[in-house]
Amino acid sequence: NLDLFGQELDPSQDPSRPPWERIHALIPKDSPLHGMTTLEAVRDYVNDTVLVPIDEARLNAVMGVGDPNADLVIIGEAPGADEDRTGEPFTGRAGQLLNKILAAIHFERQDVYITNILFWRPPGNRNPTAGEVAACLPFIERLIELVDPAVLVMVGGTAAKTLLGQSDGIMKLRGRWFNYESARMTRPIPATGIFHPAYLLRSPAQKRTAWTDLLAIKRKLEASPE
Repeated sequence: NLDLFGQELDPSQDPSRPPWERIHALIPKDSPLHGMTTLEAVRDYVNDTVLVPIDEARLNAVMGVGDPNADLVIIGEAPGADEDRTGEPFTGRAGQLLNKILAAIHFERQDVYITNILFWRPPGNRNPTAGEVAACLPFIERLIELVDPAVLVMVGGTAAKTLLGQSDGIMKLRGRWFNYESARMTRPIPATGIFHPAYLLRSPAQKRTAWTDLLAIKRKLEASPE
């Protein structure tokens, strides 16, 4: 495809392509990511590599935790100060609420796989930049492929818009289901977005809506093939 000036579009920026094609286009052909066949290999590479400038200031790279064969993968936005100290996603107040959310649909934290679209804490907890997200997306794609869950849940608007290739905010994306696909997967994964626990802490009136979304996720999991 060509842009308005007749120049060929960068595949990673081409809005006519599905999200998985844009993400995959970010991976150089000689990237070692192509040969990574375990979650440990992805984690070790990210731990040992400076992918973006803010990576140099981290205490810990915050990778995924949980069951490597989980039916449910949860992806948030970025680590905070608590997560930077522990090297584990969702360990602060929002993480405690996430644990309660999981328990409400009969999951323990160790039963699912949890990660973020960014592996480092942005300074001052600012929103991730487009370049920072782009540096992590190929690794997120590989993590999802390796876990191969039955259902994928994005927590908050940034994660949902990024991985679903949508421009709507979480208010419009929540309650809707999409198919997440990638180059190496043989089937699409049902995917949806939910409110971030940090938002629910600030807006407890939205917990009723969040409960509706959780029940839909539970039903989707129960209906998934074994």
